[in-house]
Amino acid sequence: MHRSLLADTHHFDDSKVLSATVRSSLMRAVCTPGTDLHTTSGWATRVMSARDISSAMLRPNGMYNLNAQAMDATIDLIQNVLCTGVNVREIYIDTIGNPESYQAKLARIFPTVSITVAKKADSLYPCVSAASVCAKVTRDAALEVSYEPYKGVQLAVGTETNPESSIEGWGSGYPGDVRCTGWMKRNMDPVFGWGAECRYSWATTKDMLEGKTGAKVVWPAPSDDGGDNMKLTDFSVYAADRIKEDEKLSRWYGSSVTEQVF
Repeated sequence: MHRSLLADTHHFDDSKVLSATVRSSLMRAVCTPGTDLHTTSGWATRVMSARDISSAMLRPNGMYNLNAQAMDATIDLIQNVLCTGVNVREIYIDTIGNPESYQAKLARIFPTVSITVAKKADSLYPCVSAASVCAKVTRDAALEVSYEPYKGVQLAVGTETNPESSIEGWGSGYPGDVRCTGWMKRNMDPVFGWGAECRYSWATTKDMLEGKTGAKVVWPAPSDDGGDNMKLTDFSVYAADRIKEDEKLSRWYGSSVTEQVF
């Protein structure tokens, strides 16, 4: 049933190959009472914030990597659905890492359910395609809500010689999106970087902070004597070779970094 309804009737596909308009239209049908999708389908998402992901990946007592976080979120989603009393017989999942080991792990946790884990499952199985659309639309909506405090700020800094700086929005959040990386460059504090909307464990973020600004954070190992009276300034390394010798930290502390730095 799910194949004929999702694939043949509504033409769900991997969310990456569908336009934003098509994704929104499909999501609207899923959420609108009375439609065939709303009557026969259910959906749930687990939002992982940039702050939560970063704090887990950068914690000093051992990294909780992104794949492990995504797997645990998937397991939690499945468990929550089962706890509501839904008679789940089959589960299809787009893999994270090796599909065989991932499937074996899930099979041990949920032995009464038939589980299929595959590469490109969002293109192979219509139910996974539908899930990818729900996840993508939810993510895009979260990005729009998070951008609300920044609305209008970019238009104020645009100039005739630099028109792209007047384009409002921060893009998709992917490194290949010039709109995204451009927003990051224009809105980076040289010491603190960005707000909670940015994932500091992201390589793009690390490169911008450590490679371009001349400021780097160093987390020293605890002292042998157990002392904890270190000063805040002990955690900062100031790369004097990246700026003019006569410039002092107080002159640029807290100021914005423009695209000229990059």
